[in-house]
Amino acid sequence: MLTSKYFEEFDKNCPLNEYPRPQLYRDSYICLNGPWDFAISKKDDINQDFDKTIIVPYCMESILSSINQMHEVNDYLYYRKVFKLDKSFIKDRVILHFDAIDQIATIYLNKKEIFFNDLGYIPFEIDITDYLIDENEIIVKVLDNLDLNYPYGKQTLKPKGIWYRPTSGIWKTVWIESVSNDYIKNIKITPDFDNNMINISCQSDSDQFEITIYQDDKVIIKEKKDVLDFKIKIDNAIPWSPENPFLYDFIIKTKKDEIKSYFAMRKFSTNDKYFLLNNKPYFINGLLDQGYFVDGLYTPSSYKCYEDDILVMKSLGFNCLRKHIKIEPLRFYYYCDKYGMLLLQDLVNNGNYQFVLDTVLPTIGFRKILKFKNITDKQKEMFEKAEIATINHLYNVCSLAYYTIFNEAWGQHNADYYYKIAKDLDSSRVVDATSGWVK
Repeated sequence: MLTSKYFEEFDKNCPLNEYPRPQLYRDSYICLNGPWDFAISKKDDINQDFDKTIIVPYCMESILSSINQMHEVNDYLYYRKVFKLDKSFIKDRVILHFDAIDQIATIYLNKKEIFFNDLGYIPFEIDITDYLIDENEIIVKVLDNLDLNYPYGKQTLKPKGIWYRPTSGIWKTVWIESVSNDYIKNIKITPDFDNNMINISCQSDSDQFEITIYQDDKVIIKEKKDVLDFKIKIDNAIPWSPENPFLYDFIIKTKKDEIKSYFAMRKFSTNDKYFLLNNKPYFINGLLDQGYFVDGLYTPSSYKCYEDDILVMKSLGFNCLRKHIKIEPLRFYYYCDKYGMLLLQDLVNNGNYQFVLDTVLPTIGFRKILKFKNITDKQKEMFEKAEIATINHLYNVCSLAYYTIFNEAWGQHNADYYYKIAKDLDSSRVVDATSGWVK
């Protein structure tokens, strides 16, 4: 049995319990990772005999899940967790977070259906305040047939070569936080490198904010705002780069809420010849990073696995990772920001990869082969939905320089349309619409 170097210290009672959002950190956190009741069934019915135990957030196909088997097509996977919340924990609202469930998930709380999700790589959250009782029961129903209409990456029912075992069900952290009514739901951070400005936009019902920015633990700016969008001048700004990955910490407060975050002053662009970092030509020397682990598949036994990978690659002289058709937990991106590792981020492919159509014929000169491909309406719908969600989710990542939309013609269609979506959502990144055989 192959395992990672951290297998022996793996804590199955609450693995990966670090706070999940380093750029939206608040002092309210209950981690629900660890043992959950589990069942596999042909029946679409949440009233199951939960006869197994699974370790969340590891997919059932992995060693670390304690299940370590593949399910059959049309099997439903059921998860159950019972929890209580101390009254001292509860503020105005209680939010339940799932950082990723693949592919199609329905969430129930105390037997009531409260949420449906079909983006298997993107976090989602649910305000559960009005459903809570003294003792609460979460049930998650999952259907994952590796439907090719949905993003699925390198998963396959017949693993071999560069194709890997499926990742079914919950595969990232599950957690709860409690927040005030005026809490900061999200932030959007946009550095304006040329003008030494940082733009921070808050999603909140508050009308009063206090922002404090730190440089090496020293307060350099403290301002009060009564608007949701802050434009702040950073005098003598320190540029971020792989050689000097300097991060500015900051805190934003409302009357009752407080979040900690960070940003970097950097700029990604191109000219006719070169990729530019901070307006200067920069040589990218990188590796393809598929993000699979021998014991956890999509999910590492410890976040130290990410740190080790990044630091070893840095020590070997690399300055870039291409995150290949997978979206990692946010802590991975934090380590890239912290240690200075540029990221080229792929969108997660859907559709059928066909070796002859996608690789062989374009290689020998048949460049118009795309017109023979069958792209379903559902595939188009889900790819656009996932593209928008991915770019919004990763917008604040400091090290993310570049998006790849289609990898080697896999599922490729209407690339110009998706390029425009990407640039409209985020003009600060370089976008490669067609990485591979067909332009």
